Amino acid sequence: MESIKKIYKIGFGPSSSHTMGPAIAARIFKNKNSIADNFKVELFGSLALTGKGHLTDYILKKELGEKTEIIFNYEQLYSYHPNAMKFYAYKNQELIDEWVAFSIGGGEIRSLNEPRNAMTEKIYAHSTFNQILAYTEENKLTIVEYIEKFDKELFIYLKEVYESMKKSINKGIKETTILPGRLKLARKAGSFYQKYLDDNRLLTLIYAYSLAVSEQNASGDVIVTAPTCGSSGVVPGALFALKEYNNIPDNKIINALAIAGLVGNIVKTNASISGAEVGCQGEIGVACSMASAAICYLLGGNNHQIEYAAEMGLEHNLGMTCDPVDGMVQIPCIERNAVAAISAYNIANYAIMTDGNHYISFDNVVDVMKETGLDLHSKYKETSVGGLAKINNHERN
Repeated sequence: MESIKKIYKIGFGPSSSHTMGPAIAARIFKNKNSIADNFKVELFGSLALTGKGHLTDYILKKELGEKTEIIFNYEQLYSYHPNAMKFYAYKNQELIDEWVAFSIGGGEIRSLNEPRNAMTEKIYAHSTFNQILAYTEENKLTIVEYIEKFDKELFIYLKEVYESMKKSINKGIKETTILPGRLKLARKAGSFYQKYLDDNRLLTLIYAYSLAVSEQNASGDVIVTAPTCGSSGVVPGALFALKEYNNIPDNKIINALAIAGLVGNIVKTNASISGAEVGCQGEIGVACSMASAAICYLLGGNNHQIEYAAEMGLEHNLGMTCDPVDGMVQIPCIERNAVAAISAYNIANYAIMTDGNHYISFDNVVDVMKETGLDLHSKYKETSVGGLAKINNHERN
C-alpha cells in the first residue's frame, strides 16, 4: 500500500472526486501544455450529472481560465470509472493535445488504461487487515507501532492534518451563513454547539463538530479528506469531541488518525472510496469504519478489537446509496456525517466490550462492499437521478 498521507488530503470542498480531483487533473494538463492559449473539457458520467452542484465547472475554469469551454456529456460513459473527463488543449485554434483522465475518489487521478491500483510509492508490505494482524502478532507490535515502522514520516504530516481539522471545526461552529446553492440550507453546527454548552453531553458535541466540518465542506472551504470531502466530518467530529470531552492528549489523537487512515487505505487499495463507483458506502461507510477503529484505540482497544470496530463500521453501512439532492454535497450528506460519527462511537464501545473475536473479518466486508457497489444501479451512485435526489426541493428537511 501507499502512504496513509494519500487518504488525508488538505484542500477545498465540496467534493474530492468532483472538485479536488478535476483541479489536480487540470493543473497537470495545463503544466504539460503551457503554450496552449485555450482549453476545453468534456465531462462524462457522474462528473456530468452532478458537476454543477459539485462545482466541477467552476474549479476547472479557475484552473484553466474563464474562457475554458465545459461540455456536459450525459450520454457517454467509460467503463474504467464513472468520473471521466477529456481535456483538449489548443494553440491558435489548433488541437495540440488531449487527455482522458478519471477522478477515482479521494482526489486521486488515473489515465485511461492505467492500473487502478497504480502506486507512486509502495511503502507497506501488506494490503489487508488480516495480513497486518498476523504481522503484528508475530512481531508483538501494536497497530500504531506497525504504522510507525513502515510510514515513518506520516506522523509529522498528521500534525498538519490535525491542525487543519481543528481549524475547520472552530470555523464551522461560528458560521451562521446559509450554505451556497439553490437548496438554501441553514447551518446547524452553531446551534448544536450551543446545545452542548447547555447540556454538556458528549453525543451533542460529536453532532456539533461533525456538522461543523461537513458544513465547511459544503461551503467550499478548506477541509481534510477522510477519506473523501463528502465524508470529511465523521473522523474529526468524533475524535475532537472525545479529545475535548475527555481531555485526551494531542499525540493520542494523532495516533488515532493514523489508525483511521490505515483502515481507509486498506479499503482504497482493495475496493473503492468513490461514491460515483460504489455509492455512499465507500464514503460515509468507510469514514464510519475509520472513526470506529480510531475511537476503539482511544478507548484502549487491542489490535483485534480495533479490527472488529472497523469491520462493524463498514458492515452496517453496506449498500448505502449516493443520492445528493440537486447534485450538491448537502442533503443527505451533512446529516449522514453526524449520524455516522455517533454510530462510530457506539460501535467502538461495543467492540471494546468483546474479546475481539468475531465471525466476519474486515477484509470480508471490504470485498462485499466492492461487490455491492458494482451491483448497485448507476442512478444510486452520485448521479442525482435516483433515490433521495428525486425528492422535490419543497419537501426537503
